[in-house]
Amino acid sequence: MMKKNISIIGASGYSGAELLKILLGHPSVAVSKVFANSSAGKRVDELYPRFRKSAVGHFVYEEYALEKVLHDDLIFIALPSGDAMNFVPDLVKAGKKVIDLGGDFRLKDPLLYTKYYKHEHKATDQLAQAIYGLPEWNKREISAAQLIANPGCYVTSALLPLVPLVKEELIEPHGITISSLSGVSGAGRSSNVDLSFTEANETVKAYKVGTHQHTPEIETVLHDFGGHKVTITFVPHLIPITRGIYSSIYCIPKGAITSEQIEAAYRKYYSNAPFVRLIADAVPEIKHVQYTNFIDIGWKVYERNNQIIFHSAIDNLVKGAAGQAVQNMNLMFGFEETTALL
Repeated sequence: MMKKNISIIGASGYSGAELLKILLGHPSVAVSKVFANSSAGKRVDELYPRFRKSAVGHFVYEEYALEKVLHDDLIFIALPSGDAMNFVPDLVKAGKKVIDLGGDFRLKDPLLYTKYYKHEHKATDQLAQAIYGLPEWNKREISAAQLIANPGCYVTSALLPLVPLVKEELIEPHGITISSLSGVSGAGRSSNVDLSFTEANETVKAYKVGTHQHTPEIETVLHDFGGHKVTITFVPHLIPITRGIYSSIYCIPKGAITSEQIEAAYRKYYSNAPFVRLIADAVPEIKHVQYTNFIDIGWKVYERNNQIIFHSAIDNLVKGAAGQAVQNMNLMFGFEETTALL
């Protein structure tokens, strides 16, 4: 079988570099070109020495142009939100498959996008076409898609624990609180004094409280896949580690719920989900999912105060970004879902 040709726009960022690392181990694809306007002219192994003597180490980052990808089968876009919309219309028109790791096509409502992302959407014609790339819940649509919106990292850590419970009506759809902790790589590779070692080390701080762009994404997808209107309180925090997301989710059960009922709901929907690991009343830890495409989910029913607490852990650069994108690519091309991810 001929290998599929893949290019990456935004290949010099953390998610782009993670994509390169994963794709190097994929037997059915070949990296064609790497684009990074800010690093154009530099070799990959100059920016990331880990790629020395690899198949892509000698690649040179180029400035993007549509004509350079016309022979590719799929293009990943690993750019900050607001950038992908400048490339996607022409790529779609050219018949290319596209996976956007940013937030430009996750929300179907352009007004909601403008409210939370603070700029106007310039590719609204593609919003209806974009398929939400959560493989555990949208596999059939992903397999037939041309344009995939890769979920947000925080969102992935919240949706996978919550959707089965909303769908099975085991929890109240209102009053859900999500407290998430993220490593500093989640903000990308761009220079920011707040993300420097001196500022981020030995402290924890909440940010974008009540205004984070992942809030409407979580609520929208919970409604789409869970079948019920949901309202959440989402509070993200920055913690002094490089990679990983840890979410604690607080819910009110509908009636008397047992841990066994929760596990049964998870088994019902995730029995064929290769990257979901259920650990029941054990407590997940970031160190057990780092550099993997797994999500670990644990839970505890507290009868005393009528509450269920869920914990999840993912690697924000893998299951929260590049790994999930490759998982989506595998489904789009009919490859085994786990290829290059185990």
